[in-house]
Amino acid sequence: MMVLRSALFAVLQTVLTVLFSLIALLTFPFSARTRYRIITGWNRIVVWLAEVVCGIRYQVIGLENLPKAPAVVMAKHQSAWETIALPVLLPPMAMVIKRELLWVPFFGWGMAMLSPIAINRAEGRAALKQIVEQGRARLAQGFGVMIFPEGTRIASGETGRYGIGGAWLACHVNAVVVPVAHNAGGLWPKNAFLKRPGLITLSIGPPIEAAGMKPDVLNERVKAWIENEMKRLPGHA
Repeated sequence: MMVLRSALFAVLQTVLTVLFSLIALLTFPFSARTRYRIITGWNRIVVWLAEVVCGIRYQVIGLENLPKAPAVVMAKHQSAWETIALPVLLPPMAMVIKRELLWVPFFGWGMAMLSPIAINRAEGRAALKQIVEQGRARLAQGFGVMIFPEGTRIASGETGRYGIGGAWLACHVNAVVVPVAHNAGGLWPKNAFLKRPGLITLSIGPPIEAAGMKPDVLNERVKAWIENEMKRLPGHA
């Protein structure tokens, strides 16, 4: 049954991606917030499908930690689930992504209309400068900025190298950082076709004021909270 459910989910997700990519292109004349509300309808439906088709449920703890003003969200990266769910479980935000994602047919078209911060990670300091410039603009527009500091999906139970980009942005614009941990990788692993039923716990940590902190110190503080919280979540290997 898990194979059949995973196959059905894959087909439905593909159809939805093609449909919403075309819808996304039609939202070009609208404001950024209107585009966001329309396009992230895809996210809401896919999260719902993951629950009803594959049995992947979720719970969110720590919602009271979300600041009222736009913030920099730094999240654990284990799965595709959090890239789909976070944009609709948290306030509207621009996602820092690798530029190549915009080249993916259909999916990239929709992503481009959400005004992400698309960087070439090989460019080093130029990429950091881009994150600061575009991140400052997104925050001024009332959008948060979401970044996965590990850069790529990491297997459950493992820890990747935390890149400095999110902390660099927060320190340069004096933003608040919100760390996020979750255990989605145990049910929807990296590059896995099979999706196992179960409960994902998404944990939102206390906000961290970046003002007066150095990026490397802030980055280590975020990493410490996320990785310690990961040990508390069910199913963490």
